[in-house]
Amino acid sequence: MDETMSASPGPVMVTEWIFEKGAVERRLRSYLSRDRTGIRREVLRLFVTTRSLTIAELVAKLRTQFAVTFQAIASMVGTIASRIGILRATRNSDGVRNYGLKEKYVGIVVGVVGAS
Repeated sequence: MDETMSASPGPVMVTEWIFEKGAVERRLRSYLSRDRTGIRREVLRLFVTTRSLTIAELVAKLRTQFAVTFQAIASMVGTIASRIGILRATRNSDGVRNYGLKEKYVGIVVGVVGAS
């Protein structure tokens, strides 16, 4: 095996992950600090417990507790996916986007929002 190709991640990769984890946690805490109603926290809890949701499914679940619109939740999910970077988006066969929490960030989200 070539010296540039090692079987295990080196200290640089581990350091990068620790830096990335800290950055994601800071962005997440900052985002939640502006959550006056608890909707943002509940959206994240739903992603922890359900793992994959469409915007319509999120809206239906949230409407039992909050007065929300489809557009507001779509914007919220877009922000979580793009600015915080903890969601992945996939399309099903009908072209509907499903959003799910990336596995490597589940522990961070659980630690910050207190979901289990």
